[in-house]
Amino acid sequence: MISPEQAGIVIMLVGIYGLMAKREPVKLVLSINVVSLGLVLFFVGLAYSPGRDVPIMPTDPVDPLPATLMLTTLVVDVAITSLALAIIMRMRGEGE
Repeated sequence: MISPEQAGIVIMLVGIYGLMAKREPVKLVLSINVVSLGLVLFFVGLAYSPGRDVPIMPTDPVDPLPATLMLTTLVVDVAITSLALAIIMRMRGEGE
Protein backbone atom coordinates (compact mmCIF):
# COMPACT_ATOMS: atom_id res chain seq x y z
CA MET A 1 0.00 0.00 0.00
CA ILE A 2 1.24 3.49 -0.81
CA SER A 3 2.03 5.78 2.10
CA PRO A 4 0.95 9.44 2.25
CA GLU A 5 4.58 10.51 1.92
CA GLN A 6 4.98 8.53 -1.31
CA ALA A 7 1.68 9.86 -2.66
CA GLY A 8 2.80 13.41 -1.86
CA ILE A 9 6.07 12.89 -3.73
CA VAL A 10 4.23 11.49 -6.76
CA ILE A 11 1.81 14.43 -6.77
CA MET A 12 4.72 16.89 -6.50
CA LEU A 13 6.43 15.18 -9.45
CA VAL A 14 3.25 15.47 -11.53
CA GLY A 15 3.13 19.19 -10.75
CA ILE A 16 6.80 19.64 -11.61
CA TYR A 17 6.19 17.87 -14.92
CA GLY A 18 3.34 20.31 -15.58
CA LEU A 19 5.68 23.22 -14.87
CA MET A 20 8.25 21.89 -17.33
CA ALA A 21 5.88 20.76 -20.09
CA LYS A 22 3.27 23.53 -20.26
CA ARG A 23 3.67 27.14 -21.37
CA GLU A 24 0.17 28.57 -20.81
CA PRO A 25 0.09 30.81 -17.71
CA VAL A 26 -3.12 29.29 -16.28
CA LYS A 27 -1.68 25.77 -16.56
CA LEU A 28 1.51 26.94 -14.86
CA VAL A 29 -0.51 28.33 -11.95
CA LEU A 30 -2.42 25.05 -11.67
CA SER A 31 0.85 23.11 -11.75
CA ILE A 32 2.18 25.22 -8.88
CA ASN A 33 -1.00 24.39 -6.95
CA VAL A 34 -0.47 20.68 -7.57
CA VAL A 35 3.11 20.91 -6.27
CA SER A 36 1.88 22.76 -3.18
CA LEU A 37 -0.83 20.20 -2.46
CA GLY A 38 1.67 17.37 -2.85
CA LEU A 39 3.95 19.10 -0.37
CA VAL A 40 1.08 19.48 2.11
CA LEU A 41 0.20 15.78 1.76
CA PHE A 42 3.85 14.84 2.25
CA PHE A 43 4.23 16.82 5.48
CA VAL A 44 0.86 15.76 6.88
CA GLY A 45 1.85 12.15 6.17
CA LEU A 46 5.14 12.65 7.99
CA ALA A 47 3.36 14.11 11.03
CA TYR A 48 0.83 11.27 11.27
CA SER A 49 1.20 9.18 14.43
CA PRO A 50 -1.13 6.18 14.75
CA GLY A 51 -2.70 5.67 18.15
CA ARG A 52 -2.12 9.21 19.43
CA ASP A 53 -4.84 11.54 20.79
CA VAL A 54 -5.97 14.89 19.45
CA PRO A 55 -4.30 17.79 21.30
CA ILE A 56 -7.42 18.77 23.29
CA MET A 57 -7.15 17.51 26.89
CA PRO A 58 -5.02 14.53 25.81
CA THR A 59 -3.05 11.90 27.65
CA ASP A 60 -0.73 11.16 24.69
CA PRO A 61 -1.05 14.15 22.33
CA VAL A 62 -0.05 14.58 18.71
CA ASP A 63 2.05 17.62 17.86
CA PRO A 64 -0.40 20.19 16.40
CA LEU A 65 2.30 22.33 14.76
CA PRO A 66 2.54 20.46 11.41
CA ALA A 67 -1.23 20.60 10.86
CA THR A 68 -1.26 24.29 11.75
CA LEU A 69 1.57 25.07 9.34
CA MET A 70 -0.08 23.09 6.52
CA LEU A 71 -3.39 24.90 7.06
CA THR A 72 -1.53 28.20 6.83
CA THR A 73 0.17 26.96 3.66
CA LEU A 74 -3.20 26.18 2.07
CA VAL A 75 -4.57 29.64 2.91
CA VAL A 76 -1.50 31.36 1.46
CA ASP A 77 -1.72 29.11 -1.62
CA VAL A 78 -5.31 30.22 -2.28
CA ALA A 79 -4.29 33.87 -1.98
CA ILE A 80 -1.32 33.46 -4.32
CA THR A 81 -3.45 31.56 -6.83
CA SER A 82 -6.11 34.25 -6.90
CA LEU A 83 -3.48 36.96 -7.31
CA ALA A 84 -1.74 35.06 -10.13
CA LEU A 85 -5.01 34.47 -11.97
CA ALA A 86 -5.96 38.14 -11.60
CA ILE A 87 -2.60 39.15 -13.07
CA ILE A 88 -3.08 36.72 -15.96
CA MET A 89 -6.53 38.15 -16.66
CA ARG A 90 -5.10 41.68 -16.61
CA MET A 91 -2.31 40.66 -19.01
CA ARG A 92 -4.83 39.24 -21.47
CA GLY A 93 -7.08 42.28 -21.20
CA GLU A 94 -10.03 40.29 -19.84
CA GLY A 95 -10.38 42.27 -16.61
CA GLU A 96 -11.48 45.56 -18.17
